[in-house]
Amino acid sequence: MGTLSSKVWYKRDARVVMLGLDFAGKSTILSKLKSNELVETFPTVGFNVETLKTPCHLPLTLWDVGGQDKLRASWKDYLEDTDALIFVLDSADKTRLPEAMAELEKVLNNVHMTGVPVLLLANKQELPKSLSLAELQEKLNLEWFSGRSWELRGCSAHTGEGLREALMALQMFVDLKQSRMEREWLNRRN
Repeated sequence: MGTLSSKVWYKRDARVVMLGLDFAGKSTILSKLKSNELVETFPTVGFNVETLKTPCHLPLTLWDVGGQDKLRASWKDYLEDTDALIFVLDSADKTRLPEAMAELEKVLNNVHMTGVPVLLLANKQELPKSLSLAELQEKLNLEWFSGRSWELRGCSAHTGEGLREALMALQMFVDLKQSRMEREWLNRRN
């Protein structure tokens, strides 16, 4: 006879990892989501982690991992048990977009990322020379996203515009992934 824990699906806080190149705005986004305040941030060495709730009160543990070149090799260490990935793009820095796309491809090819939904946040949309969502989507290799849910959303960490909608999209992704995991767990139990 199994224990109670072996018969009940356990839902933990959703684990969300936020990656992107340095200066894309990851820590500013995290700060804005946590306290709705704009605070001065510095390049993250290592990671920041915060517990947040989505607009519908889904608890998330959000890992903001440093994006400097020397830190990207450690990104793989944060991907296990990830419920959703946020990849932040600096939509105003066209020169680094190919580098960001190459790093995103590496992350999506990681074995722990199979089926993990991806929310691409095109940050700095308030800047006059930022790429539009249509321009960014043209530059994406859509084959990377086959077999997974994904969405490209514009936002501004500076003004907060688009962040609430991004959290709602994130909640939808996490709900879908956790429902799929629960069904798989129940199928194995039967």
